[in-house]
Amino acid sequence: IMAEQKKYSAVKDIEILALNPTVPKYATVKPTAVTTERKMHWRRNLEQPFGCNTDCSLEGDFMDIKPTTLTERGALFESRRCLKCADAPCQQSCPTQLDIKAFIGSIATKNYYGAAKAILSDNPNGLSCGMVCPTAELCVGGCNLAGSEEGAINIGGLQAFAVNAFKDMNIPQIRDPSLPPLEDLPPSYKAKIALIGCGPASISCATYLARLGYSDVTIFEKEEHTIGGLSSTEIPQYRLPFEVVDFEVRLMMDLGVKIVKNKALGRDFTMSELKETYDAVFCGFGLPDPKVIPLFSELTEEQGFYTSKGFLPKVTRASKPGMCNCKSALPEFANKRVVVLGAGDTAFDCATGSFRCGAKHTYVAFRRAFPDIRAVDEERDMAAHERAEFLPYCSPKKVIMRDNKIVAIEFYKMEQDDEGKWVQDEDSLIRVKCDYIISAFGSALKDTEVVKACEPLPFNKWGTADIDTNTMQCNGVEWLFAGGDLVGNGTTVEATNDGKTSSWHMHKYLQGKFGIPVSDTPSLPKFFTPIDLVDVSVDFCGMKFPNPFGLASATPATSADMIRRAFEQGWGFAVTKTFSLDKDLVKNVSPRIVRGTTSGHLFGPGQSSYLNIELISEKSAEYWCTCIAELKKDHPTKIVVASIMSGYSKEDWVELSTLAEASGADALELNLSCPHGMGEKGMGLACGQNDEMVENISRWVKQNVKIPVFSKMTPNITDITSIASAAKRGGADGVTAINTISGLMGLRADATAWPAVGKAKKTTYGGVSGNATRPVALKMVSAIAKACGPDFHIMGAGGVESADTAVEFFHCGAGVVQICSAIHNQEYTVVEDYILGLKTYLYLQARKDLVGYNAQSKPTVEGKTVRNLIGSGLPKFGPYLAERLQKRSEAALKSKNNLPEYKAPARAPIPDKIPTLSEQLGRALPNIGKYTDLNNKEQAVALVDEEMCINCGKCYMTCNDSGYQAIKFDPETHLPNIQDNCTGCTLCVSVCPIIDCITMVPRESQLQYEPYRPIRGIPPKVDPVPDDH
Repeated sequence: IMAEQKKYSAVKDIEILALNPTVPKYATVKPTAVTTERKMHWRRNLEQPFGCNTDCSLEGDFMDIKPTTLTERGALFESRRCLKCADAPCQQSCPTQLDIKAFIGSIATKNYYGAAKAILSDNPNGLSCGMVCPTAELCVGGCNLAGSEEGAINIGGLQAFAVNAFKDMNIPQIRDPSLPPLEDLPPSYKAKIALIGCGPASISCATYLARLGYSDVTIFEKEEHTIGGLSSTEIPQYRLPFEVVDFEVRLMMDLGVKIVKNKALGRDFTMSELKETYDAVFCGFGLPDPKVIPLFSELTEEQGFYTSKGFLPKVTRASKPGMCNCKSALPEFANKRVVVLGAGDTAFDCATGSFRCGAKHTYVAFRRAFPDIRAVDEERDMAAHERAEFLPYCSPKKVIMRDNKIVAIEFYKMEQDDEGKWVQDEDSLIRVKCDYIISAFGSALKDTEVVKACEPLPFNKWGTADIDTNTMQCNGVEWLFAGGDLVGNGTTVEATNDGKTSSWHMHKYLQGKFGIPVSDTPSLPKFFTPIDLVDVSVDFCGMKFPNPFGLASATPATSADMIRRAFEQGWGFAVTKTFSLDKDLVKNVSPRIVRGTTSGHLFGPGQSSYLNIELISEKSAEYWCTCIAELKKDHPTKIVVASIMSGYSKEDWVELSTLAEASGADALELNLSCPHGMGEKGMGLACGQNDEMVENISRWVKQNVKIPVFSKMTPNITDITSIASAAKRGGADGVTAINTISGLMGLRADATAWPAVGKAKKTTYGGVSGNATRPVALKMVSAIAKACGPDFHIMGAGGVESADTAVEFFHCGAGVVQICSAIHNQEYTVVEDYILGLKTYLYLQARKDLVGYNAQSKPTVEGKTVRNLIGSGLPKFGPYLAERLQKRSEAALKSKNNLPEYKAPARAPIPDKIPTLSEQLGRALPNIGKYTDLNNKEQAVALVDEEMCINCGKCYMTCNDSGYQAIKFDPETHLPNIQDNCTGCTLCVSVCPIIDCITMVPRESQLQYEPYRPIRGIPPKVDPVPDDH
């Protein structure tokens, strides 16, 4: 033991500090040649941002390569950047009109179900679209942050993350519970509806029709084994896995939609035959035939010619687990040269797909210039980083054949004439050696049998269905609707919106047949699951709150009109801005509400704190009493609490409380805690820091009124339980804890503070609010709950900004929560996020199969199967990364054409009993106690997951300069290694930038560690008093 103490002596430096940062004394000199060689050891961009652009092969490698894909950590970071703009341009640029700022706001609060609900309400193919949408041309193109240095929000990645998180919860879709049950609907809802083709347009249309209540909806799909249309058959696995499409189809089928497979238009039925049985038909079958220029019309796949319609389905069948039960092999392009013709998304899918078939060189040839490439930037860049070669200004001239095989292709060079038209330059030719040609020149409907079977579907001069683009109804055929490729809308999101639009107008048509009028303004039902059935109402102090979220007595409750708008958005209660008798009316200064400095140099929404020097309401008591009466009349189910303030005068408190009760207020909040301005008038803080005053004021009011009374507590006191106990002795039914914390937010370089009032630039100590105050609020709420008991009611306040943080207050003993600063950061609609987040929390508590979930966060441990990962134990830079990529390449090649089995998970059963909100109150209190209640014999140590580590060394640095020098840091691999002298302080966990990369585990679980013994530095001369507890 003595030797161990010497090794880690407090008076002797140790080798473990070798790589710790030091302040340089001189400029650093290192020859360029040395750095040139050494930098290769640290390079991380061998595979960034897309795929593998080193010498390793992509053959058989269908792992996700989307640059937009986000982990939970990335999604939380990215969502916090979003400004949640007013009249958000991103939303107006989305074909399906997603409430983008709402779903991103929900992600930021870790309410992934709330985000998914917002997405799937407007887009039943929300996960597919999140993965493959051309966002740069749509929502991202309208993002206001595109005009800033940091760039636009990764909306597609956030959308995919949120819906994928919900997918993992395995919860079924249900109809809107507020709508009439199917059995109560009129006969018009039993109309028979047929949809042709199970692609995005039909999935969307069928979903909305089923949500509306139509019970006989059938999709006819020509494929025997495949569903999902082109999303399944032509978009590669590394961009859109089959399980994603299957998830969306299963959500649709949850509502009773039927799918009949192996039924093809033209082969098995005609449109006219469908009309004999069905009341309305939707055409969502796309354009199945490739466009082929005459030069290639006689070529075959055996000779080396593919169309995208022939090539991509072969790739998807051989790479998408679960897509079909067939055994299929990838096209064999090993060490071959491939030329892809075209400049759209499909052409670039063919290019990246060819590498996965083994192609050694792939060329993408197109007629015009780089700026004219129609593919989205992500697709183009993906191909470029995988070393596809681009051939602009090329028009096919001739295919060179030998032994009946393609060996090369010749192109004319294209140029623009004086009128701007693109023409061939027949004197400028280029020949490219190749073994295969893939034509991606678009698609059409050319099969004469299918065209004939479409009658009476009309077609226009472009070969697409002739429709009313506002209703998707076919011109001249009122029972027929169409969308997607068939009408010229080729992207997944456009097809989805076509189906959505069609559903409403088909609904209007069908109801019209029965003489039932339907509004011209669509009102399609939103997405619902059993989570939405969870009851979050709470009986609190004899009052029935529809939900536990309310406006605090602050700027969000400045006027009755504001409170009314808040109630309309779903808030359960409101506390009016504090008002007084007319003799105590105030006048504010300006400026008076400023952003905090606790978030560092963060500008815009998302502030962790605010400071205000605003006083109580400038409006009269008569105004507020009138408003309370009106609010209760208009919103009788909502709770209105009147916040009142006076000096230490029984007559004034009695008069004011009498007026407030007479107005119809449900309860009173006695503001005994305003930390600035009012205290100098003998009000607010001047009363609230004195036990006797708090007790007497509470008694005066409680003896005068019959409604519940809450005394609002100040945190600006040594022991809040003393004044809470005083309020209880005075007869108060409960307290509000806490008001703002008195502070000085920051000083400028010229020694003036902000806010600075008037020409003199004076300031005063103001009230600090926001989530920076939450630790204080939770401490004080829990202390009051323990001191005053469960029958003393607590309204929690101070840093509530999400359902998760509200639950913390409930667990500490609060029954409802008041919110202000979170509304500063956004607006009233945040309450929807809080309500859904709380419902989801309660629902998931009942799901015993979701082991390890932390609220809505999936346990990271499920992604940490370190020993099974390719290249595990190797860092992710330089030669180690190259080795990883090589191992990945070898594994992909070995597994080529051997698909793992895919089986869709069975729907998890709906829990029999959902915990109530009341059952959450005070759950944490038994775990909060004195320091001597803590067990110092059960020690923990840090454990680093090397597979998740990004080698930053933050744990090493904080341990050395702020902790216990218990981490070694390898100078070559930059992998940290926890030593056996780890004391379990947890600093390393706190500074690690990767969620759950470092975890705390019981010391005894690490066999190499001895039981913990404190290192005393210099051995004590006497035995210390035993301190075990």
